[in-house]
Amino acid sequence: MTKRYVIISDTQMPYEDPRALKAVLRFIGDYQPDEVVQIGDLMDFPQPSRWSKDTAAEFQGSVFEDADYAKRRFFAPLREIYSGPVGVIEGNHDLRPRAYLAKYAPALAESGAFNLDVMLDFDGFGITLLPDFHAFTPGWVMTHGHLGGIGLSAIAGNTALNAAKKFGHSVIMGHTHRMGIGSHTVGYGGDTSSTVTGMEVGHLMDMKQAGYLKGGTGNWQMGFALVTVTDKVVEPHLVMAQGRKFAVEGNVYRL
Repeated sequence: MTKRYVIISDTQMPYEDPRALKAVLRFIGDYQPDEVVQIGDLMDFPQPSRWSKDTAAEFQGSVFEDADYAKRRFFAPLREIYSGPVGVIEGNHDLRPRAYLAKYAPALAESGAFNLDVMLDFDGFGITLLPDFHAFTPGWVMTHGHLGGIGLSAIAGNTALNAAKKFGHSVIMGHTHRMGIGSHTVGYGGDTSSTVTGMEVGHLMDMKQAGYLKGGTGNWQMGFALVTVTDKVVEPHLVMAQGRKFAVEGNVYRL
């Protein structure tokens, strides 16, 4: 039995690249995978957060407006073309409102009003909130990448490989906005004891809206990942957008 996943990360809505996201949605509609997983930073949620504390943005807020935007621009169009399982892992940007409420208004935090699944109406759209470390098949986990004490690397793929070595499991992650795959094998006497693989799946963000880059260009790669699992054998595949287009199995999708 084979199971096919489409994995995306770091859309950081409302700062996504709208053409890239629409192209990926078109692909999902054509490909009809067995499951779609957004592995974190679906949202940016810049305000209110600890980063906007004691600024005007803290009081202006945009959290509910941004949540409605994501429902209109991501979940609703996704559900128009795909009825299968959809899972979301909470990223460090996704949790900003929840963390803000817990720190600065703890008496209100119990309401869960700022929880990602509540704000984005996961129940209404049939979305599953996945655990921070989602073991989707033996020996492999999906995670966003901000948890677990993972050592960051500027080399694409090496952060995920660092995580895989640390966890003793192969890792698929986002967080770095980079795309790369690496593996590490250990053993002795010519025999292999174990091999772990790390994969970073890129981003779908509009880099020009990343104010923290201060007008620069990040070492980021735009795209997403396909993962096929057949009889516990995992085949990871990166789909990179280059020149405002990407291709899968001979089919070209233009951004």
